[in-house]
Amino acid sequence: MRIQHNETISAPIERVWALTLDVESWPQLSPTTITSMQCLQEGPLRPGSTVRCKQPGQRSKIWTVSVVDAPNCFAWSARVFGTTMTATHILGTTAAGTSNTLAIDIEGALAPVVGRLVRRSISKVIALENHGFKTAAEAGVQSGGR
Repeated sequence: MRIQHNETISAPIERVWALTLDVESWPQLSPTTITSMQCLQEGPLRPGSTVRCKQPGQRSKIWTVSVVDAPNCFAWSARVFGTTMTATHILGTTAAGTSNTLAIDIEGALAPVVGRLVRRSISKVIALENHGFKTAAEAGVQSGGR
């Protein structure tokens, strides 16, 4: 099951990409959906890197990076309720700036059940997070960079 949200951002793809990789700043971009992010290794994010993510009302989850394809794709996965959730950020250049698609794929034997239970809340969360990227990128917020 896939849940996704697309936002057109009036900013260069490089700015949106920098915000995407600066995961530790995400709580500032979307404070209502992300409490804290902590990279568990030094250096830039790369396949195999892990990040502890805390969201309101949930236990911390460890996300493992699977794809870093600058400046177009970032993906990572976590185990949630007996499923694997893969979150993907797909960026593309458009005439208006940058297309930013956030997607969550839910896989595993329990995916149909879990997907029905979380679809609405995940849809709301990724829309809020994408709006946070849009607001920051369009304001010219510079990423601390990782």
